[in-house]
Amino acid sequence: MRGERGSYAKGRARREQIIDAAWEAFSANGYRSTTIANIAELAGLTDAGVLHHFASKEELLLTVLQRRDVQGRQRVVDAATARGSFIGALTELCEQNAATPGIVRLFTVMAGESIDATHPAHEHFRARYRRLRRTCAGELRAAQERGEIDPAIEPDVVAPQILALFDGLQLQWLLDPDEVDMVAVMRQFLEQLRA
Repeated sequence: MRGERGSYAKGRARREQIIDAAWEAFSANGYRSTTIANIAELAGLTDAGVLHHFASKEELLLTVLQRRDVQGRQRVVDAATARGSFIGALTELCEQNAATPGIVRLFTVMAGESIDATHPAHEHFRARYRRLRRTCAGELRAAQERGEIDPAIEPDVVAPQILALFDGLQLQWLLDPDEVDMVAVMRQFLEQLRA
């Protein structure tokens, strides 16, 4: 019994090692240009070693994206707790993104590639943006009820604007971090929403 637990822990650790390597490879090269061999090399394994834990590159990509979404949701909860307001939470999230360029790079590369309907992450990102638009609009309505956000704004219109600003700023920041102050631009936009 003790050996099984140790074996399970080793297998779990190996899976995490592969996910980390895939995250790095997909961030640097995108999905289509990354091979199982690239991931195996980064993980210090053989191709067969990677495929022992993941049936395909597509499965590995979706696992990486799921991890990123879980981490992202936790970051939003943490930001809301730390700042105590919706505008504060969005500002905090932007600051966290500025401190984690690898996460931002992975997201930006994968989101861009997923526009192609044949990309394995296409449906993942469509569902993600639908969920985020609804969640953001709901948070804007709640902030209006608390008197934090201008009651004249239309949450269903502003929610996609916020998401577009986040994504567009991240792209510009990745391309030219010395020229684009992502946090300052986001903070100024969000201040315009205040009641």
